[in-house]
Amino acid sequence: MAGKGRVFGGQQMNPMLKQLERLQAQVMEAQAALANETVTGTAGGGAVSVVMNGHRQLQSVTISPEVVDPEDVGMLQDLIVAAFSDAAKKVEDLVASKLGPLGGGMNIPGLM
Repeated sequence: MAGKGRVFGGQQMNPMLKQLERLQAQVMEAQAALANETVTGTAGGGAVSVVMNGHRQLQSVTISPEVVDPEDVGMLQDLIVAAFSDAAKKVEDLVASKLGPLGGGMNIPGLM
């Protein structure tokens, strides 16, 4: 039986393992590509924006000078949190669009 691979339930496992290895390579490639993709989250009609990459790493924060009010720092803080949340949701959507098709509709833990 040399070279035929393991038998599982009367079927050879070698083709299945090769398919899983290809899937793993595709997932790793897609995950690496996500580092180069960015999304922008905004709040306050664009007064605050944050840029985040596909690995959920914050890249930059931009704040329009007109929303910087020393008397209302709380509002600015809320806008930053809202912009960050908007960007995080967009990253989730990006990851789902890039990695979701690789799962073929399967719910694979750790894939997304």
